[in-house]
Amino acid sequence: MDVFCGQSKGYQPLIVGVGGTPRAGSSSECALRIALAAACSLGARTEIICGAQAVLPIYDPTQPERTPEAQRLIRLLRDCDGVIVASPGYHGSISGLIKNTLDYTEDMRDDSRPYLDGRAVGTIVCANGWQATGTTLVTLRSVVHALRGWPTPMGVAINSMLKVFDAGGRCTDRAVADQLELLASQVVNFARMKFRHTEGAKSLT
Repeated sequence: MDVFCGQSKGYQPLIVGVGGTPRAGSSSECALRIALAAACSLGARTEIICGAQAVLPIYDPTQPERTPEAQRLIRLLRDCDGVIVASPGYHGSISGLIKNTLDYTEDMRDDSRPYLDGRAVGTIVCANGWQATGTTLVTLRSVVHALRGWPTPMGVAINSMLKVFDAGGRCTDRAVADQLELLASQVVNFARMKFRHTEGAKSLT
C-alpha cells in the first residue's frame, strides 16, 4: 500500500524509491527514506523497495517467471510518476543489487511507457570516499538515461565516512538533508508538471 503523509496540493504523484543494501539501515537506505519523506511532505504518495525486498534473482529475460517481489517492483515502476534510486558505491560503481533491480525494467520494454520513459528520476549515492561517490553517481545517471528516464538536475553524493546519519537513520548534516529535500522536490514537481501537460493536451483533443 502506498503512503501519503502530506497536505494535498492537487495531483498526488506516486514516487517509488529503490535502493539500499541487503543490510537494513544502510546509509543509502537512510538517504532514500529521507528523500521519500520529503516527497511525502509535498503531497506525494510513496512506496519503497529496499533491503531484502530488492534481493531478486539475477534478471534473465529468457525466463518469464517472476518472484512476488519482482512482480511488485515492476507493478510499482509501471504505475509510478517518478523514481528515486539510492545506491552504495562499490568499487567505483553502483552495486550489483541495484543494477540487477534496474535490469528488471526490461520487462517494461513493450509498455506504452517503456522502461522509465516520462519519469523524473532522482539519483543518490553513498560511498566511503568522494572519488567513489563521483564515479558512481555518473554511472547511475547514465543508466537512467539509457532507461529513458529524466535524471533530476540535483544528484546527491554522500561520503559515508563523514557519518551523516545517526543510529535512528536521521540526517545530522543540514547541507545533506537540504540536498535530499531538493532532489525530492524536483522529482515531485516534474511529475506534477508532466501531469498538467498531459491533461492540458487531452483538453485540446
